[in-house]
Amino acid sequence: MREIKKIAIAGAGTMGSSMAQAFAKFGYDVKLYDLFPAALEKAQRWIQINQQAEVDAGNLTAEQSQELLSHIAFTGELTDLSDTDFLVEAILEKLDVKHTFYRQLCDVVADDAILCSNTSGLSITKIAEAVKCPERFAGMHWMNPPHIIPLIEIIRGEKTTEETAEVVRQVALTLKKRPVVIKDAPSFVLNRLQQAILRESMHIVEQGIATPEAIDDVMKYALGFRYACFGPFETCDLGGLDIHYNISKYTWPDLCDAKEPFGLIQQCIDENKLGVKNGAGFYDYSNGRDEEMIKYRDDIFLKLSKCLFGEE
Repeated sequence: MREIKKIAIAGAGTMGSSMAQAFAKFGYDVKLYDLFPAALEKAQRWIQINQQAEVDAGNLTAEQSQELLSHIAFTGELTDLSDTDFLVEAILEKLDVKHTFYRQLCDVVADDAILCSNTSGLSITKIAEAVKCPERFAGMHWMNPPHIIPLIEIIRGEKTTEETAEVVRQVALTLKKRPVVIKDAPSFVLNRLQQAILRESMHIVEQGIATPEAIDDVMKYALGFRYACFGPFETCDLGGLDIHYNISKYTWPDLCDAKEPFGLIQQCIDENKLGVKNGAGFYDYSNGRDEEMIKYRDDIFLKLSKCLFGEE
């Protein structure tokens, strides 16, 4: 396997621009690729915002931030990725779009370059159908914002070799991330858990049990507070399996088991309220509240990261 030095990120959206920073922070030379000039321009602006948050939090000096930025190059030419050692793709979440991209990419990069998809839940095995030498292909699912959140899911497709998965894991470790290697399954692990919580949250609102604001407070100041330090299995051990077992017997029958999206999330989609990205979702993000929310998110995540991992 070739030595990993030159990184490419395909897709200059929210995830791609943040991933570029994560690699550049540790001295990797990164090429951030996108077909659309507007996406590259927006990525540069968001990277500046993210970097300012890091400087304001004291995680980087202004000089260190400038050094980081010097490792990121922006390009709209796929051929500029020809010398790539390791690529992470973060383009549109449509299988046919990814297939087209990988067929074109494999004509450009070396056969031993490691290729990864940041898909949130599409089958790694199915994406690999368009990859030449699919044994060098894996899922590398980062969490938003990638330059701060520690976890990375590494997903092995049917043809992903153990060697490839290990190379991806080792790269994640060089970024001081917390990688977990998992089997290919719809939405992997994090999003399966996240969607289960979201579905039940919609159900609670529909039943008139609590408002969205109350549910968010329950997550932030109780469950999220707890789960920042202990996972669900550890939490059950600490609380007593007999207690959790008894609660499950009378709670599980009343939980939502809907198979299609419903309620507030369906209403927001119907009204084209997509969240921070377009100024409205469950909450209002107009008049600059979008940037305020992103700055607050990064600041609070950075503080949490310091609590959990010290100065890593």
